[in-house]
Amino acid sequence: MQRCLLAIGSIGPLGYFPASGTATVAIVGIPLFWWESKQTLVVQLLLAAALTVIALLLHGEGDRLLGEKDSRKLVWDELVGFWIAVLGAPFTWQLVVVAFLLERGLDILKFPPAGWIERRCPGAWGVVGDDMVAGLYTCAVLHAALRVWPAALGITPS
Repeated sequence: MQRCLLAIGSIGPLGYFPASGTATVAIVGIPLFWWESKQTLVVQLLLAAALTVIALLLHGEGDRLLGEKDSRKLVWDELVGFWIAVLGAPFTWQLVVVAFLLERGLDILKFPPAGWIERRCPGAWGVVGDDMVAGLYTCAVLHAALRVWPAALGITPS
């Protein structure tokens, strides 16, 4: 059972890749975004909540089994951050590139309160919480850009 949980938490071999979080977002997150963009916002929000709960459970138990905090082998926190980043956004390749680079950058830089959440919140809450903050910041920037300069994100005004 423990091996199965760790295999799910690492999404098979992805958690063992160099830059495992970035690889996971590129290989799993972007196709999920394509699928997600075809769903209603209510469905997207419900799925974001479900993904977050799954990530919290997997990271909590997975880190305990591995004896680590925020193990690079467990990558669901990265998926949650990217999923939140693209909530309600249309799928275009321009938007994918901007969302990917911005969310990954914000996740690495840990703008407040992300770093505080990562350090202060216990266990999986800190692990997943900092990615949620990066996702929320990215989502806000993307939606602002969609209003101000939609053509830059591949959206033709009607």
